[in-house]
Amino acid sequence: MSELAWIDAALTAARPQAVGALLRYFRNLDAAEEAFQEACLRALRSWPQNGPPRDPTAWLIMVGRNSGIDAVRRSGRTTELPPDDVISDLEDAEATLAERLDGAGYRDDVLRLLFICCHPDLPATQQIALALRIVSGLTVKEIARAFLVGDSAMEQRITRAKARVAGAGVPFEAPGAVERSERLGAVAAMLYLLFNEGYSASGGESPVRAPLCDEAIRLARLLLRLFPGEPEVLGLAALMLLQHARTPARLDAEGGIVLLEDQDRGRWDQGLIGEGLALLDKAMRHRRTGPYQVQAAIAALHARAATPADTDWAGIERLYRTLEQMQPSPVVTLNRAVALSRTAGPAAALELIEPLAPKLSGYFRFFGVRGALLRQLGRADEAREAWGRAIALAGTPAEAAHIRQHLDRLMTDCGAGPPARS
Repeated sequence: MSELAWIDAALTAARPQAVGALLRYFRNLDAAEEAFQEACLRALRSWPQNGPPRDPTAWLIMVGRNSGIDAVRRSGRTTELPPDDVISDLEDAEATLAERLDGAGYRDDVLRLLFICCHPDLPATQQIALALRIVSGLTVKEIARAFLVGDSAMEQRITRAKARVAGAGVPFEAPGAVERSERLGAVAAMLYLLFNEGYSASGGESPVRAPLCDEAIRLARLLLRLFPGEPEVLGLAALMLLQHARTPARLDAEGGIVLLEDQDRGRWDQGLIGEGLALLDKAMRHRRTGPYQVQAAIAALHARAATPADTDWAGIERLYRTLEQMQPSPVVTLNRAVALSRTAGPAAALELIEPLAPKLSGYFRFFGVRGALLRQLGRADEAREAWGRAIALAGTPAEAAHIRQHLDRLMTDCGAGPPARS
């Protein structure tokens, strides 16, 4: 790993803990973010020359705290400086901070930050968007693509969320047990959206951004420590682990997408699979089934299949039916159609997805699945048109290239040869 790549990875990993600690100092989301950004800029100047600090997160917190206090003093030259207990937690002197860091005392800061972003005074969409921006540092563009909205609309959403937190006088302490339970759904949704942003990498050239998945899993494990008996938190963690276990086999040597049925299952991470299956088993013993547990059960059926032929597609289709009842969604129905095509054939699956066209007109995978079903039915011209739409809507070059491979194969099968490339 290059020096700059290591620094970028260190800054990304430190962000949740550092911003959470700085938020305790300054009691203001914008001030905490600005202090962290200033610390990152100083790190980029200092670390290449002086080498990495022993604890990058502690370094960023201390530098960010000092730069933030300097900013408060500069902006308040014409007014009296607020008391120290307003802009700082006097109990967190550097020695105490270092002791906390050495003792792995990050958990409370990160979870406090998560629950503040997911405060009930905010609409759910603002909760998730704010947490993705503040906690994980995703760009506005990345968050906008995850929500399928424009960049400017997402920028306004995040700005309104920050203003609402500031105006509502949200306490910056960790919420009590009742409040934590009330906010748990929003926090879980934010973590899974973060995971999916890494799993599908809508914001980058690569179709996979493993560090985002790792961060979502790390935060889910922290959440699990706070809610060890909550079945949906167990299900969420299991789902992430089981899906992330496939990452080593999801791309070929050239970075192209490898479909699940074509993946080398020997490359799947058996450690993650074992952990995910154990968490799912623990969740199901509570007998309070929820959407994350159902999705984890689907992933578990794939993980347990030694070969594609061993996949229990009938069981997967039944689980998707259950998920449709719990959480109706055209994307869930589209996924059920894929399983249905393996048990009842492409005609039944195509009939199921045709009514979804108006709602999924901007979703590339809908046209990819439709094209595959049409090809199986021998309707080559319609398949070609569907795959052309899929290429136009693809979020990454790898996704477009994958669909184009299907299109090229179709053209070759039809005797026309592959289409000319621009």
